[in-house]
Amino acid sequence: MHRQELLRLLEQHQTRFMDEAGFVRRAIAFVEQHPDCFKRELLPTHVTGSAWVVSPDRSHVLMLHHRKLDQWFQPGGHADGDADILRVALRETAEESGIDPSHVTLLSDAIFDVDIHWTPATADAPAHEHIDIRFLVEIDDGLPIPGNDESHEIGWVGLHEAMRFNNNRSTYRMVDKTRQLRHAF
Repeated sequence: MHRQELLRLLEQHQTRFMDEAGFVRRAIAFVEQHPDCFKRELLPTHVTGSAWVVSPDRSHVLMLHHRKLDQWFQPGGHADGDADILRVALRETAEESGIDPSHVTLLSDAIFDVDIHWTPATADAPAHEHIDIRFLVEIDDGLPIPGNDESHEIGWVGLHEAMRFNNNRSTYRMVDKTRQLRHAF
């Protein structure tokens, strides 16, 4: 995947959420203007990849308590120059969950959600903005989830409780989209 592939995915992404539609337009403009959009050194904004991880019955989502940011999130991270943002999302999911990549199942290679948000400064980086491209994946919630050292805690959260862990708008959108999937399931 290269910049053109991400642009193709963004142009194909349909959403009923006005805020997300605005993020998609901003993401397209940014990616078109910045050939190095996948490098974390591009400040104050760069592209990241993450995954909304659901259980097979879509009743739970995998969330982790991020060590540096002290907040609950879905798995994801920096592309570090890798233009294949889907590969980034899958890699980060396997690394942060501690699950063998063979147990991480991509449910669709279409974008699931797009979010643009600020990340506060840490000891390693100044405050900056992420254009986060999210994909929908599944992991068997019966498997042990060992996590890694990037998180204080990781585990399955009931879909109905996810907003108690992270009540931002993007979590709301992904929970709502998952509820819609459950109705089609």
